Parts: sequence; C-alpha cells; structure tokens
Amino acid sequence: MLKSKAEIKTIRKQRIRKRIRKKLKGTPEKPRVLVVKSNRYVYAQVIDDLSGKVLASASTLEKELKEKTKNLKNKEACSILGAVLAKRLKEKNINNIVFDRGIYPYHGRIKVLAEALRAEGIAF
Repeated sequence: MLKSKAEIKTIRKQRIRKRIRKKLKGTPEKPRVLVVKSNRYVYAQVIDDLSGKVLASASTLEKELKEKTKNLKNKEACSILGAVLAKRLKEKNINNIVFDRGIYPYHGRIKVLAEALRAEGIAF
C-alpha cells in the first residue's frame, strides 16, 4: 500500500525518537533536557522520567526572551534561552543533566543552546 510523504516522514521521526529515548533516561539527580524546535520558536523542558514530572521549562515565546531579542528563532535567541534555562536549573539545585536533542541533528540552534547551558555551568 502506498503512503504519502508526510506519513513516511512521521514514521521516520517516530523511529528516531524511539531509538534515542532507549538510550536516554532522566533521574531526579540527572534529569533529561528535551529540546523541541518549530519553524517559529524553540522550547526546552527539564523532565524527571522516573516520576514523569516536568521540573522546569523555557521557550522563546516568553516575555522575558521577547524583550531581549527581536528574532525568536535564530541562534542568538537560543543562546539566551540556554542562559535562562540554566538559571532556572540552578535555582532548583540541578547541575547535571542528560541532553535530549530529539530528532534534530546536533548543529545550529540545538548546538548553540547546549553550549549556552554548558557556559552557565550545567554539566552533561
């Protein structure tokens, strides 16, 4: 049976997510930072997989970031997002994380976000 290109892409993305999630587990001591990017915004969540709770989150949609930068999807916005998320993690006494890039390759905006977290003292 023939499938549309959209269905094939969706299945491929699900397969990649499943493969990555097999290897990454977030614990209360070392939670998982999940990064999702859309065409307009970038979102990051800190997740404890054992309890299934979101410990912290940040996105370029927030007023705090909108005031600092004009364009909300470029590398500059991602570096600011990384600094904001690192500040929120430090408030909760979290210094070690597991970085989950999702289906995205580790370059561009994802890499800048990870480097901003490292620059603020978050280890992974």
